[in-house]
Amino acid sequence: MATVETVRAWIAAARRVVALTGAGISIDSGIPDFRGPRGLWTRNPEAEKMATIQHYVADPEVRKRAWRTRLDSAAWQARPNAGHHALVALERRGQFDTLITQNVDGLHQRAGSSPARVIEIHGTMREVTCLSCGDRAPTERVLERLGTGEEDPACRSCGGILKTATISFGQGLVAADLARAEQAARRCDLLLAVGTTLAVWPIAGVVPLAKEDALADAVLREPIGELLPAIVGAAEPARSDSE
Repeated sequence: MATVETVRAWIAAARRVVALTGAGISIDSGIPDFRGPRGLWTRNPEAEKMATIQHYVADPEVRKRAWRTRLDSAAWQARPNAGHHALVALERRGQFDTLITQNVDGLHQRAGSSPARVIEIHGTMREVTCLSCGDRAPTERVLERLGTGEEDPACRSCGGILKTATISFGQGLVAADLARAEQAARRCDLLLAVGTTLAVWPIAGVVPLAKEDALADAVLREPIGELLPAIVGAAEPARSDSE
C-alpha cells in the first residue's frame, strides 16, 4: 500500500499535476459537505430540492428558502485552510497544471490559486445570474436586497428569475469547462482527487481519463488539512493578500 512518503515522492517528481477537489477540502474551513454524517442534505433532505432547477424555477417558496440558505451560508465567513494553501504552494513551485473544483465557495482563489488555472465545474455562489436574460452580478448585491425585505429578488434588467451562478441538478455543465477539465486530465502526469467521493458525474470521469488501467494508485484517508501539506511538502501554508 502506498504511503504518505510514496505519494510525496510522486508529487516531487511530477511536472503536470492536476487536482480535482470536492466538498471535503472545505470542511476544515467550516463549510459542511452534502452527503456526509453532518452533511447539508443528510441533515435536511428538503435542501436537495432547492438545488434542483425544476423545483427552483416552478416554486417561489423553494426560491425563498434557497435565498435564505444562501444568506446564512457559512461560506461568507469561511477562510481557506491548510489544504487550500498546500495546492497554492504546489502551483508556486511550477508543478501545477489545473485545479478542477466541484466546490462553489471560491476558497481556492481566496487562498491564492491563480484564477486562470481554476475550473469551477459546478459554478460559483459568489455571482448570480438571470435565468432569462443571462445578466450576471456579484451575489452580495442580491444579499443586500434580501436584507431589506425582498424574499425572491427578481432581475432588475428584465424581471426574470435570479439564481446563484451554480450548476443545479437538471442543468448541464458548461461544455467548455468540461472539455478543458478532460484535456487537463489527459495531459497530466499526476492527478490528486481531494475531498470528493467521485460520485458526481460527468466530472468524476476525469479520473479514469488520467489513470486508465486502475482507479487509483493510492488512497490516503487522513484529515485533508494535515495530509495535503504533508504530501506536498508545504510546511508553512502560503498566505494570500485577499485574506
